[in-house]
Amino acid sequence: MLSAWFGRFLDKPLAPLAKRIPFDPNVITIVGLIVTAIAALVIPAHLIAGGLLIIAGGAFDIFDGLIARVKGKHTRFGAFLDSTLDRYADSMLFIGVSWHFYSVGILTGSLLSIGGLVGSLATSYARARAEGLGIDCKVGLLERPERVVLLAFGCLTGLLFPVVVIIFVLSHFTVIQRIVHVYLKLRGETS
Repeated sequence: MLSAWFGRFLDKPLAPLAKRIPFDPNVITIVGLIVTAIAALVIPAHLIAGGLLIIAGGAFDIFDGLIARVKGKHTRFGAFLDSTLDRYADSMLFIGVSWHFYSVGILTGSLLSIGGLVGSLATSYARARAEGLGIDCKVGLLERPERVVLLAFGCLTGLLFPVVVIIFVLSHFTVIQRIVHVYLKLRGETS
């Protein structure tokens, strides 16, 4: 939802900066993963610092695609690498959040974090599998940009438990939306 609405809104104002960045977009993608991994390690010890690092990792995630578009370096491998490393980044963040809840004795939060991770991975898989079948599948309430924004918000405000509940519910709801979408597109096919 956010990515469809926000789209490439920042492309024009950030294009001059992106043109000056001397690094390959794939390097920016990898650095973003490293920043996100650090965020996951920091979250259990300090939520606010973890939230700020989530935002920093998200900034790298915005810039890698922008640099690729602005410099004409958009490749299929770059898109593949970005999507693959996004799954690692998602996993790390949810593990960090689960670790936080476990360390403060909130087992329900820890379990919901793991459930949110499963829903997040299933959301991404459903889209990739649908696209592998030739079906556009950008439907659903909660995609990666929303999850990242919500996790950063939860860490920065101390409202991480309600955020994890929201992500848990909406990520699985998004998977259902995608299953229904693909079913409706393919319902005339024979088994």
